[in-house]
Amino acid sequence: MLEDEKQLIERAKGGEGQAFGLLYDHYLPRIYRFVLLKVSHREEAEDLTHLAFLKAWENIEKYSDLGFPFGSWLYHISRNIIIDHYRSSSHSAGETNIDDLAESLQDEQEPLETKIDRKLALSEIAKAIAQLKDVEQDVIIMRFVDDLPHEEVAKAIGKTEGAVKLIQHRAVKNLKKILENV
Repeated sequence: MLEDEKQLIERAKGGEGQAFGLLYDHYLPRIYRFVLLKVSHREEAEDLTHLAFLKAWENIEKYSDLGFPFGSWLYHISRNIIIDHYRSSSHSAGETNIDDLAESLQDEQEPLETKIDRKLALSEIAKAIAQLKDVEQDVIIMRFVDDLPHEEVAKAIGKTEGAVKLIQHRAVKNLKKILENV
């Protein structure tokens, strides 16, 4: 959690753009990765991520810390924007650009061979994740890519923790089947 996150949120609610900017800087990589895994192209992911943060800024005064973490709120907004994006256009979920995804996870010190191996593995995993149901994709990305606890995932997708655990179990089982056939 971001140090003094509650204070930053309160300052942002008061209209202080700099406070929201710090929240933006902290959450941007995670939200961008989530969106990138749900849409196929870097430009789309950047636009939708920007839109998610814009909506968050416009509605920051509506955010309430009643057991609903700020990060979960951002994921919830992002998820709704992605759903609206696919509903309002002829876009369909396609293959994730692995170079874009790998870049978002990049470690400059990593040897070239390791980078290539990781890109190949990411490619297979991204293709497998794309075959899951939308809610399973969301849970897998939030739990294993962004390392969110069950509670935060539950808040973000509007389900109970028990439901998230069940969805996760089924998604992992389905991923295993898909990856065994690769």
